[in-house]
Amino acid sequence: MTRASDQSLILVVEDEAALCRDIVEELQEAGYDTLATADGRQALALLEDAAPDLVLCDITMPGLDGYEVLREMRTRRPELSATPFVFLTALSEPREVIEGKLLGADDYLVKPVDYDLMLATLAARLRQVNRIRTRHDSEVAQLRDALDAFADKGAAQALDLITLGVMLVDEKGKRLHANRTAQEMIAAAEYIALRGDDIGSPDPPSDRALRNAVSKALQAARAEQEKVVGVMLHCAADPRSVSALVCALPERTGDTDGAARVALFLSAPGARQRVPEPLLMDLFGLTPTEARVAAALASSTRAADVAVDLGVSQTTIAFHMRNLFQKTDTNRQADLIALILAGPMMIKSE
Repeated sequence: MTRASDQSLILVVEDEAALCRDIVEELQEAGYDTLATADGRQALALLEDAAPDLVLCDITMPGLDGYEVLREMRTRRPELSATPFVFLTALSEPREVIEGKLLGADDYLVKPVDYDLMLATLAARLRQVNRIRTRHDSEVAQLRDALDAFADKGAAQALDLITLGVMLVDEKGKRLHANRTAQEMIAAAEYIALRGDDIGSPDPPSDRALRNAVSKALQAARAEQEKVVGVMLHCAADPRSVSALVCALPERTGDTDGAARVALFLSAPGARQRVPEPLLMDLFGLTPTEARVAAALASSTRAADVAVDLGVSQTTIAFHMRNLFQKTDTNRQADLIALILAGPMMIKSE
C-alpha cells in the first residue's frame, strides 16, 4: 500500500464505531494520515501491506484483542519493531498497564479519550521514533560506505571495521591479511594461532579440523567451486568455543598470484548471534522473507539446514537465494555470507 504523502501514518484499531470515527477526525485535523479498522484480524491484514508510523489500538475487542495484535505485529513484521504501539483502553488498572508493557507496548491512553492528551502523547512518541530513525539511517549509511569499500581497493580498511575476526588466505594456505579483531584473537593465542603465516589452533583437535577445512576450501577454490565449511575451535582454558566459517573464493578472470583463495570468519567465544533481520532489509532492500533466509543462511550455511530451520522446501530456499544474489550483487554463496555477516557487525563508535 503506497502512501500519498509524507505525513505520519497512524493505524487506529477501535471497535466502537463512533469513537473510532472521532479519533480519526482528530488525527486528520492534526495533519496525520490514517488507516482505521474495528477488528484485530483486519488490522493484521492491513499490516501486511502498510507500514504505519504508529499504531493506536484498543485492548478489549471481540475476536483478536489488542494484546494479540501487538504480539502478532512484532512477530510478523520485525522491521516494525521500532514502531510505537499505544494502547487505548477503558481499563486503568495497573495489571493491564503492566501486561501491555511486558508485551512491548510503548504507552497507553485511557477512555474517555482526552484528545489534547492523545495528540500530545502521539506527537511525543513520533518525535522519539524520528530521532531513532535519524541515528539508524546514519549508521546504515556508514555501513553502506564500508561495504562499498569492502568490494573496492579499501577492503583491508573495511575488514578492520568488522567485529568478527576475518582472515584471508592465499592459494598456498598462507595468511594474506587478518583484520583487527583477528589480530587480537591471534595475540591471545587461545583459539587461533600462526606458525609463520600458517594458520592453526593451539588445541590439537581444533587445529586438525581447521587445517582440514582450509585444505578443502582451497581445493574447491582451485576447481572454481564454492564451498563453505563450519569448524568449532576449542580452548583448554575456556569451556566456550569459537565458530569458524571457512569459505572458498574461486578464481576469477584476471586474478593474479597472491589473490585470496579462502576467507575465514571467526566469531567471538561462545557467540551464536543471529544477524538482525530489519538491518538486513535496510542494507540490501530485502523483503521480510528474504531477510529471514539471509539471517538463517549466515547461521547455518547449508541450504538444507536453512530449509529445515524455516520449515520450507529447498526449492523455496533456492528461489530466495537467487533473489539475494541479485539484490546483494553477488553470485557466490561465500560472497553472500561475507556481506550478510559483515554488514550488521561493523563497528561501533570509536
